[in-house]
Amino acid sequence: MKFKIDTKEKIVVFCPEEDALDANLSAQFITTITNLPELNGRNLILDLNLVQTADPSGLQAIFTVYQHMYDNQLSCAITGLNNALTQHLKAEAPEILNITPTMAEAIDLVMMEELERELLDGLE
Repeated sequence: MKFKIDTKEKIVVFCPEEDALDANLSAQFITTITNLPELNGRNLILDLNLVQTADPSGLQAIFTVYQHMYDNQLSCAITGLNNALTQHLKAEAPEILNITPTMAEAIDLVMMEELERELLDGLE
């Protein structure tokens, strides 16, 4: 799987350079992201602007990575989706995904969740 990553202080932006996220790539997608050393302690933004289609296993891979982040007390946001992918993801689980139309909004969202976690940890 070809991809680009952009590492910032508290965020890793992962951008697959594939036009389809299907059964052939879904396991590699999960493994690649969850084993990124740059992701250690950082939130994730999935920039899917080059992905045009995703089959059920591809959609499940997105959910798996997303859940992995929250299981590790980190945030995840998805941006760059075309209309078809947005509809598929929202149909599957509209209440749990952070889907944003722009990268700036994705960054704001994960940073707000990061701040919220820091504040809640400070209260305990």
